[in-house]
Amino acid sequence: MSVATQPYEAAGELLKLLSAPARLAIVTELAAQPRIVSELADRLDISQPLVSQHLRVLRGARLVSAERRGREARYFLVDQHVAHIVNDAVHHSKEQP
Repeated sequence: MSVATQPYEAAGELLKLLSAPARLAIVTELAAQPRIVSELADRLDISQPLVSQHLRVLRGARLVSAERRGREARYFLVDQHVAHIVNDAVHHSKEQP
C-alpha cells in the first residue's frame, strides 16, 4: 500500500464496517442520543444479542464507546462524522433517479 492510497484503504475499511444495515441503524440511533442495549433492540426490532454483537464490532473500530452505570452500559457515538456519512448514504438511497 502506498502512502497515496492509505487514506482510501482506511475509508474502504470504514465503509465495510458500516455495510451491515443493523450497524447503520445503530449509528443513527446513537447519533440522536446515547442508549442501552435493550433500548436499541426495542427501537430497531432486533434481538439484544444481535445488538450486542454489532456494538462489539463498532466498539472495536472505536466508533462507539460505553459508559457504565451500575449494571447498565449506555452506548454513545464517539465521532459524529460517522453519523454524517450514514445520514448522507441513507438520504442518497432515498433519492429518485
